[in-house]
Amino acid sequence: MSFTSTLYLCPVLDLLLANIPNELQPEIRLGLQEALVNAAKHGNKLDPSKSIFVQFSITREGYSWVISDQGKGFSRQCNCPDHTIETLPPDESEDGRGFCLLHEIFDQVHWDQQKTQLRLCKQVNNSKRQALFS
Repeated sequence: MSFTSTLYLCPVLDLLLANIPNELQPEIRLGLQEALVNAAKHGNKLDPSKSIFVQFSITREGYSWVISDQGKGFSRQCNCPDHTIETLPPDESEDGRGFCLLHEIFDQVHWDQQKTQLRLCKQVNNSKRQALFS
């Protein structure tokens, strides 16, 4: 899926969550919204001539999303896996909360070398895995 850089993400999020179990949707919605806002706002600078691309897949292990923007990437290092939810930057902080939230919500968070493509993975337990493929 691809769409122009925008902060109006409700329809996009609804599509990306259509095959996700209801009990996982609120948390995953928050994480995907943060990733998509970052791609639109920080990556593409809200330039309507630039697009955001999302690939979604379901496997026996869980769900994954690859989100790409057409920006220049970023240089900031994220050490969020070392943090807990209690040590998130404060709500009023302009920097860092999104990275930490992604690490709290998803089991795997990986940027490509240029930092314009983000891969997010959410693992599911055995009972959910069986429901996916039965």
